[in-house]
Amino acid sequence: MVDEGWDELAREMQHEVSAYVTALREVTSGEVPEAALPVLLLAVGQLCGAGARLGALVDVVPEERFEPDPGPDADLDGLHERLLELLGGVDTYCDLEDPVLSAEVASGSLSADLVAIADDLHHGALHYEAGHRTEAMWWWQFSYLSSWGERAAAALRVLLALLAHVRLDAEEEDVMEAEMAALHGVD
Repeated sequence: MVDEGWDELAREMQHEVSAYVTALREVTSGEVPEAALPVLLLAVGQLCGAGARLGALVDVVPEERFEPDPGPDADLDGLHERLLELLGGVDTYCDLEDPVLSAEVASGSLSADLVAIADDLHHGALHYEAGHRTEAMWWWQFSYLSSWGERAAAALRVLLALLAHVRLDAEEEDVMEAEMAALHGVD
């Protein structure tokens, strides 16, 4: 049975997908490198909220048993290379393999996670653009639960940790000078 309510939810999700991909492209343009961490944190945080809505929904069941071909895969190699270059030595992180079933530590790559998320989202976006709203919702929900949700949660935690280190690990004298400059309008 097709749920007619998927159209509005699919439109909202497509908006979130577009915003996320736009943020990645803006960050990798290199125009404002000092804004990269805050922009990525916001983009991934927004996406985590959208994903949580997908996870909370009843299972989306597509109209057809077999997935229609949505079209070509996204070419994200350039995006991955630019993210890797931007993140440099802070790209790799440690995480738990499965926080419920195992305490085994795994290694992750922030740039790889951000691009894999975009790839999963792109697949659903192709269905959306082809007018297959239920199929798009099914794909976004399935891939959220099986792949990109976990990657987004890990990426969000890493981005928050990186931003906290940048902001909180500064020398006290530098922080004081910055605060005085802000208070007195000095550039």
